Amino acid sequence: MQPLHLYNTLSRKKELFEPLNPPYVGMYVCGPTVYNYVHLGNVRTFLTFDTLYRYLTFIGYKVRYVRNLTDVGHLVGDGDEGEDKIGRMAKLEKVEPMEIVQRFTNDFHNVMAQFNTISPSIEPTATGHMVEQIEAVQTLLAKGLAYESNGSVYFDIDAYNQRGGNYGKLSGRILDDLLNETRELDGQSEKRSPLDFAIWKNASPEHIMRWNSPWGEGFPGWHLECSCMSMKYLGKQFDIHGGGMDLKFPHHECEIAQGDGLTGVEPVRYWMHSNMLTVNGQKMSKSLGNSFLPAELFAGNHPLLDQPYSPMTVRFFMLQSHYRSTLDFSNDALKAAQKGYRRLANGLRIAKTLTYQPATDESGPISEDKQQDIRQAVQQFYDALNDDLNTAVGIAQLFTLLKYINMLYLNQLQSATLGEEVFNLLKSSFVSFMQDVLGLTEEGSYNQSILEGLLTLYREYKEQRQYDKVDQIRTYFKAQGLAIKDMKHQIDWAYEE
Repeated sequence: MQPLHLYNTLSRKKELFEPLNPPYVGMYVCGPTVYNYVHLGNVRTFLTFDTLYRYLTFIGYKVRYVRNLTDVGHLVGDGDEGEDKIGRMAKLEKVEPMEIVQRFTNDFHNVMAQFNTISPSIEPTATGHMVEQIEAVQTLLAKGLAYESNGSVYFDIDAYNQRGGNYGKLSGRILDDLLNETRELDGQSEKRSPLDFAIWKNASPEHIMRWNSPWGEGFPGWHLECSCMSMKYLGKQFDIHGGGMDLKFPHHECEIAQGDGLTGVEPVRYWMHSNMLTVNGQKMSKSLGNSFLPAELFAGNHPLLDQPYSPMTVRFFMLQSHYRSTLDFSNDALKAAQKGYRRLANGLRIAKTLTYQPATDESGPISEDKQQDIRQAVQQFYDALNDDLNTAVGIAQLFTLLKYINMLYLNQLQSATLGEEVFNLLKSSFVSFMQDVLGLTEEGSYNQSILEGLLTLYREYKEQRQYDKVDQIRTYFKAQGLAIKDMKHQIDWAYEE
């Protein structure tokens, strides 16, 4: 088996994954700013790193997964000036900021549960780590890497670069170009350089969220929060930092500068970024009217949607594309994903029921070709995930395994033809790859005894040629999203594909 390689945004190439302290892995992912409903672009990022978390655990690593909640300091426009996103929403609704935080944190957790993501090991909040942030500002001031101006404190990029730093190396942006792009904005005059960023902001009179500090009442800079929380729980250097492509600059660029400035070491070994979503080839955005929330996707109540799509359909759809590639939402693509997911879900249900039957005179000899095909598909699944988490190629191998599961189910293949070892490999690999690695589960809660009772009636009505009652049972199953399968050796049900 080839070892795990991950694409490192910092080096711009795939690198052999070598944790600092194997088998332990530290992973930090930038969580949502909880001022509104979580959107699908966020969901893709969290599904990507949920899959990475699952896979690392599956292959034997012990992962501490930290994903924060930003509940202060993220300003409208993502810069150093303007209103706090949460404070602004609180003013509009005339409620406490923490009511906004709680409401949208609950929504975020509900959505993540619907998509079957595993909760992180630690979910820290920015407001819960104010002491660490104030201490970090004091350390950067003491080191001459920050300066106070009118009650705010800014990170000094010139001072950082003069001491060997390289601001811009993650995003590939050149300092001179950045300076040329930067316009003079309100409040910019209190900075030594327009590129310097706030690590502590003086609170204006109308700013609701504020804390006492050595520099007066204020609030922490958005970028500083993640540096402090990741260092507290993962140490001054850790293995993986993930997030969406939109966070690469300036957020993650600033994290590198802060981490290096605070400790003198590169804070992260592997920087990983998931790509953006498009809709029918256009960038997804609220202004274009082509942005939809997970709830709208599940209900199908958006003008761009032909029908509802279930959480597992959407999860499968996202996993069909490599996390670093742009993913285009369209009804045709989602319908194809729905069909593919349901085929695999049927295979998952079947695989759990299969049992090995020892050889009989009718079994025939063991098929080495089929054994080799199954072993190869299992191996290629691992190879795909080890190649920078290539779930798209991994899913293709699942369909190879599914072919053999269906052959066993339809009595087109005897388990003894595979031999017990390969039969067990087929069954366990398919189930664990689906559930444990890709996080794909069967949807819907069906009472198995009721379904079996209806199938017994169905069989009796068929024998009695009461076809109107046969059709009634078929209609009932169809209304549940299920189909009745009439086979030579048995009658069973399946998820409708």
